[in-house]
Amino acid sequence: MIQFDKGPGAAFAKHFAALPDHDAIKEHFWYDWGPVFYRGRLDGSAKIICVASDPGPTERIAGRTLVGNAGQRVQGFLHKIGCTQSYVCLNGFAFALFPSHLSQGLKIIGQPDLTAWRNKLFNMLKKPSLKAVVAFGAVAQKAVQLWDNKGDVQVFETYHPSYHSGGAAGEKKMLTDWNRVVTALRAIIPPDEGASTTLPLYGNKFAEHDYAAIPRLDLPFGLPDWFGNDAFFRKKRSMNSVSRPSPDDRHTLLWKAPKFS
Repeated sequence: MIQFDKGPGAAFAKHFAALPDHDAIKEHFWYDWGPVFYRGRLDGSAKIICVASDPGPTERIAGRTLVGNAGQRVQGFLHKIGCTQSYVCLNGFAFALFPSHLSQGLKIIGQPDLTAWRNKLFNMLKKPSLKAVVAFGAVAQKAVQLWDNKGDVQVFETYHPSYHSGGAAGEKKMLTDWNRVVTALRAIIPPDEGASTTLPLYGNKFAEHDYAAIPRLDLPFGLPDWFGNDAFFRKKRSMNSVSRPSPDDRHTLLWKAPKFS
């Protein structure tokens, strides 16, 4: 059976199309590439919502969020809690935020129109199956804090999957905290059918077995078979197959394929 994401249903498509206008704040984003909204289940079956900050260049290729190196780390995180398909991934911002504009982004994210639009999206995903939200990084944490209808859904705040401050010590600190969250989530989220909840926790640094490929079910039809698995590039000490080359990073993407021959 060929699996692929057929895209959002009518209600979600209508809501995504109603994203508030960003013209007044577009200086803070790779604006001309447009928004990227989600990855995963929109059908009410999600047991967990993973929220990160903003889509990167790999996400732009797929039109789905958290599919690059950071997304493959999140997918490995989900596998460790026994969640192989009943999840949805979102971002605090639908547009890609310039990293140097983080402080401005943390102010912008609380704008009433953006908050109302984002909270409605959270509310649309708040079904009986939803048990937890994980907010990865400061932008995501602020976005989830502004959601006023969480109810008894448990919220976990932790480091962004691309966190790199402090070198080896910082990575160890991050993974120690991820172990805390994984352990807590294993106690409250029923595993998906056939999924394991006994995969090893993280060590002091990311190992290749801590990553997981993005499932074909999460991706639109027609992408190369290797898309969503950057193991080839990690071996070459490059983290993603897609990058924004300077000086025209606002309008140019560089997409590389693995060499199979």
